[in-house]
Amino acid sequence: MDRAAHDRIPEIALDWHRAGKGAALATVIETWGSAPRPVGSQLAVSGAGEMMGSVSGGCVEGAVVAEAEAALQDGKPRVLTYGVSDNDAFAVGLACGGTIRVLVEPVGEALPEAMLADIVTARAGRVGIAYAVNMESWDRSLTPRDGPHRDRFRADKSGIDESLFVAIHNPPLRMIIVGAVHIAQPLVGIARSCGYDPLLIDPREAFGSEARFAGEVISHDWPDEAMAAIGLDARTAVVTLTHDPKLDDPAIQTALRSDSFYLGCLGSTRTHAKRLARLEEAGFSGAEIARIHAPVGLDIGAKSPAEIAVSIMAQVTQVLRRG
Repeated sequence: MDRAAHDRIPEIALDWHRAGKGAALATVIETWGSAPRPVGSQLAVSGAGEMMGSVSGGCVEGAVVAEAEAALQDGKPRVLTYGVSDNDAFAVGLACGGTIRVLVEPVGEALPEAMLADIVTARAGRVGIAYAVNMESWDRSLTPRDGPHRDRFRADKSGIDESLFVAIHNPPLRMIIVGAVHIAQPLVGIARSCGYDPLLIDPREAFGSEARFAGEVISHDWPDEAMAAIGLDARTAVVTLTHDPKLDDPAIQTALRSDSFYLGCLGSTRTHAKRLARLEEAGFSGAEIARIHAPVGLDIGAKSPAEIAVSIMAQVTQVLRRG
């Protein structure tokens, strides 16, 4: 799924710079109190007066744009501090004000074009990348997901470590749901509300129909084929719901051989025991099999399809954030 314009700030800044307009990136690097936008939020400003994104929900955008235009003139990065009054905060839906710090970097002069291009390339390829800038020396670096900022990747949290600001660029989260059963109906909506792009896989077209899942992305390919075409990575959760080994097992085996961060499988303890036996027979190790969460979902006493969907989403969140 393509990123929305408001989540394409680095891409837009690079396009403006390469078009000869000039571009500066403003990034929220620290907040206190009820800041309107979280750390890592970005605003791109072009030399032609265009802007995309937000660092404050409108509270201080005008001042940041003026500083960005000044940065485009002198080529120097700068760190800005703004207080958001209670009245301004209330206007954007917050109960009280706060303080935000914003890093402004002109592309080319401060933030190298090649480095921004590497960030854009990583984002396009669903590769996690961290951009770090030392706000004393202005040294900059890019590091992978398994580098020194791996805890920030897991928490999905940009922030400051002493004089170093680290911006985390994680790929969008995805949830692959195998089996267009009744539990899948509330699960796709809950997953989307939690920031996931859900994809439903079920070769049984009567189950995975537009009538039952209006507006959803549905694949009628065999699960392992559909998952191979999509490509599973460390920002992908897989949930199997069919109870049918012919459908679930190929999906489970594909997920176990991937970097997906979560694999949960519906079924009773007895069903799971039979599943484990089949996986062992197929040559999977105990460590690989231990990755499976089954019966799927946290044990909260869920009964209805919606409650089970909540329990699944809760467990996915727990694994994502806590490991």
